Amino acid sequence: MSIFEAIMLICFGAAWPFSIHKSWVTMQNTGKSILFLFIVLLGYISGIINKLLYNFNGVIYLYILNAVMVTIDIIIYYRNKKLEHV
Repeated sequence: MSIFEAIMLICFGAAWPFSIHKSWVTMQNTGKSILFLFIVLLGYISGIINKLLYNFNGVIYLYILNAVMVTIDIIIYYRNKKLEHV
């Protein structure tokens, strides 16, 4: 396991709970880019696939956790978009 890969994923992952919370509470997508969220999700999915095919280790759980958080943020994005049109 690469300690530096783990640190990177922990640092990136630390931001998602704040983003999710802000989106949920404000019910707005201000400052959010759905394209950015999907690009980040694609990156995490690529990391998971890499771990499954070439270098399985515990870091895969950090990729999965981050991918789940980004997916939640995407879901909230669409919820907020729907609320804006009500």
